[in-house]
Amino acid sequence: MLESSNNTNAGTEDPAARVAIFIDGSNLYHALEENCRRADLSFPKFVNKLLRGRRLLRTYYYNILQDSRRKPQAFWQQQKFMAVLHATPYLEVRLGHSAYRRGIAVEKGVDIKIATDMLQLAWKNLYTTGILVSGDGDFSYAVQTVKNMGKYIEIACFESNQSKELLEASDTLITLNPAFFEGLWVT
Repeated sequence: MLESSNNTNAGTEDPAARVAIFIDGSNLYHALEENCRRADLSFPKFVNKLLRGRRLLRTYYYNILQDSRRKPQAFWQQQKFMAVLHATPYLEVRLGHSAYRRGIAVEKGVDIKIATDMLQLAWKNLYTTGILVSGDGDFSYAVQTVKNMGKYIEIACFESNQSKELLEASDTLITLNPAFFEGLWVT
């Protein structure tokens, strides 16, 4: 695995490459809160920086839908955020659900949706490079399988949530840190 710099012109990028971006929304949100102390990210600007001049197939954003009965305030805040995402060109929202175990919400169905989309779109030859915005090691085998299909996989994550297995399976690491997000905030 190679590590790319945080420079938007890093590496020799193929402008003809078709890029699919897969964003693990919960993973990104918590990492932004932990590392940047904010989460008001402009997704169009973020996607553009990840592309580094390459052609976007589509961005896929995955998360769970908040429970309107148990967390009404969080649900309405999420609805406003989802409206912004739905208005973002070439961005698809894929939602899992939450299940409660001992009163604690557990994310269900998100990781399998990400892995399935990565594999299906690679199998259909719809992208040449996939960018997974997550440091979750659960994706290691899916990443390796996509690479075995002849695709390139870049991982974009903060050092604090990098899985060793995921990094070993990927082609390139895009290290996210507060400096990476300068100019990418909504406000």
